[in-house]
Amino acid sequence: MMYLSNTPSSLINYFPTVICNSRQFNRTVINHNLQYVAFEKPSKKVPRALNSSEFDAMIQSGAAFAAQFKLDDPVLDRIDQDVLGRNPGEVVPGGWCLGGEPGNITCSAWGDADILRPGTGAARLEKLIVRLLSNGEFHSRQCIVE
Repeated sequence: MMYLSNTPSSLINYFPTVICNSRQFNRTVINHNLQYVAFEKPSKKVPRALNSSEFDAMIQSGAAFAAQFKLDDPVLDRIDQDVLGRNPGEVVPGGWCLGGEPGNITCSAWGDADILRPGTGAARLEKLIVRLLSNGEFHSRQCIVE
């Protein structure tokens, strides 16, 4: 843990490291963090900030997460609107929020947070997971330590 606290992106690396080193979970983990990241060329070691020009590639990747973004980059608003269906200043729509009072953008009527209505993003994520699991290299990419 001390090593990870002094490394870049320690939170991104901490949990996968713990899970991969756990005898309880290491046979169920594949080496992929479901994150879309673009790297600087030619080094391909330093992630670069994502922007609107990469929106389509980000979405088509099927990744559940993406990094990194510049503070207040317009692509974040596009993700809110086009992916999450969230209008500026409002909460993300879903089963947990049944609505609000007219003129009030907060959620004043709460629903059941356990209700999930998968959208097109869920289908893209499923496609990515199926591709990762059906890859002939699946077993060699697992983090099994004997």
